[in-house]
Amino acid sequence: MDSPPADRIHAAHAALFGSKDMDAIGDFFADDYVAHVTGRDMTGGHAFLRRFLGMLHGAFFDLEVEVQILLEGEHRIAWQRTLKGTHTGAFLGFPPSGRQLVWRDMATTRFQDGLIAEDWTISDLAERLLLASKRPSA
Repeated sequence: MDSPPADRIHAAHAALFGSKDMDAIGDFFADDYVAHVTGRDMTGGHAFLRRFLGMLHGAFFDLEVEVQILLEGEHRIAWQRTLKGTHTGAFLGFPPSGRQLVWRDMATTRFQDGLIAEDWTISDLAERLLLASKRPSA
């Protein structure tokens, strides 16, 4: 591995969220990347990532991400990220709310040959989207 996992996680977030550089996906993720999210396996490697990140950036044009490393090993790392953005586009079946949302993801990542091969992630994004979609009671 060219650099420690923590450095790779930070660099991936800077490229994919900060610069919105979708061409950088191959620099950080294995071709057969799999995301394990709440009991579902999201396969499709780079194509899946390109679609998901495109939807995320389309729904939250001003997305900001802060990453905190929790525990680092040679080939695995545990980390969390806090994301903040204005919900201006439809996402995961939720219409735009126009509200600023803040949510957290917790992840464990496995590296193989210096690339992210798998992520196991839990997120409170669905809860935040649901709360944002509800109108305040009169």
